[in-house]
Amino acid sequence: MTSTNQQISPAPLPGRVRTLVVGAGFAGLGTAIKLDENGFTDFLVVDKGSSVGGTWRDNTYPGAACDVPSQLYSFSFAPNPGWSRSFSPQPEIRAYLERTAEQSGVLDRFRFGVTVEDLTWDETAGLWTVSTDHGTVVADIVITGSGGLSEPKLPEIAGIDTFQGEVFHSARWNHDYDLAGKRVAVIGTGASSIQIVPEVAKQVAHLDVYQRTAPWVMPRKDRPYKGIERLGFRFVPFFQKAFRTGIYWGRECFVPGFVVNPKLAAPAVKLSLKNIADGISDPELRKAVTPNFQLGCKRVLISNDYYPALAQDHVDLVTDGIAEITPTGIVTQDGTTREVDAIVVATGFYTTEQPIAQHITGRDGRTLADAWRDSGMTAYKGTTISGFPNLFQIVGPNTGLGHSSMVFMIESQIAYILSALQKMGERELVSVEPRPEAQDAWNEDLQQRMQRTVWNTGGCASWYIDSHGRNTTLWPRTTYKFRSLLSDFDLDAYVVAGRQEQTAKTKENAA
Repeated sequence: MTSTNQQISPAPLPGRVRTLVVGAGFAGLGTAIKLDENGFTDFLVVDKGSSVGGTWRDNTYPGAACDVPSQLYSFSFAPNPGWSRSFSPQPEIRAYLERTAEQSGVLDRFRFGVTVEDLTWDETAGLWTVSTDHGTVVADIVITGSGGLSEPKLPEIAGIDTFQGEVFHSARWNHDYDLAGKRVAVIGTGASSIQIVPEVAKQVAHLDVYQRTAPWVMPRKDRPYKGIERLGFRFVPFFQKAFRTGIYWGRECFVPGFVVNPKLAAPAVKLSLKNIADGISDPELRKAVTPNFQLGCKRVLISNDYYPALAQDHVDLVTDGIAEITPTGIVTQDGTTREVDAIVVATGFYTTEQPIAQHITGRDGRTLADAWRDSGMTAYKGTTISGFPNLFQIVGPNTGLGHSSMVFMIESQIAYILSALQKMGERELVSVEPRPEAQDAWNEDLQQRMQRTVWNTGGCASWYIDSHGRNTTLWPRTTYKFRSLLSDFDLDAYVVAGRQEQTAKTKENAA
């Protein structure tokens, strides 16, 4: 696997900070900016990569672009008047994040090339001890913004380690490998794959696309912004705000089709089926790419060129399951062997089992992975977790979306965390931790609401659902309801400790 991270030598880490933030994507950068703006200046952001950007730094595959409209895919407090298109490509999103970071004046408290190895809560001291590959940092508060799309997931296919050609995940694209004239296989037909396939098909001699389940693919209503629009975005602030607001409410109209009645998504189904008919003339191929589950059960994708790419003579859609990978090719369950020079793995990420959870140890000595082993990922308001004081997660359990921008959710969680820090300061609190009963009630309500959603009833197996059969990924309500519920830190749902209690506890343990 080829890494996109460069070898860099960060400045020395401070031994102690008030707040440590893990990750420098939208979540980590937004948190840093808002901490600074609100006077919480004693913080440190660490990231294993070489710059800000997170997902948009690491995913540099051909065709990488956002499937959320550009105007929604930016911080509300840092609008970008320079988007070139209605759906922004990866280089523009990364450049936006880098520019926003530079202009915010917070980069002096970022350390890149730093991998967090362990985070351990010290109950006696009421502090987090954070071990990294560049030293140890002690922090009062830890905020994780590592996200659900940070750790690529390789498929468990026999023989994949024996392949003698080139293998790389879509999130670790090897730009040094020339695909021109090669025989290439793409495994997976998810969000990354449908962007990769049309671009790779332009370069290769032959392309095999391995499909386990046909996705729903709607037309991508993408276009370059007109000159007058770009002038409006840059010089008429209200124009851009109105544009963003209109898109936001249009996206919220999709929610009932996901969480109330799938029949409400009938217009989207018609558009998707027309997208197939417009892109593919061969009836057998049309049949192979037509989904057999309700729209929305899996992530709904958008593309205008995926189906035409599959219809090309040098592209084959393979729907038989993969039996094994040999040193020179891929064998499907029907016994067919297809020789290839390179394999592109587009099989997604660890979304229902956060890799960082194995490295976070809470108050009772259990890791977060242990705490979630029997129940799946659970948190209070997707942000705090019983047994893990002063730990805040951005893009935690059940904060994902199937219809709108994660940046909106991220900003809602940042506001909740800021409210927590403000109240901790006002009341001289040393630690906060959600009450188990509050966390249980929150998740019971979530799962009850989830039962009628298309994600649970739509007849598919998706990455939204964990090994326990629970949807621990998505938020089953509107985004404005999420923002309302996180608008103020509700101390009554928390076990809190003040300085006097912590001092007494420290003395007791010392004796």
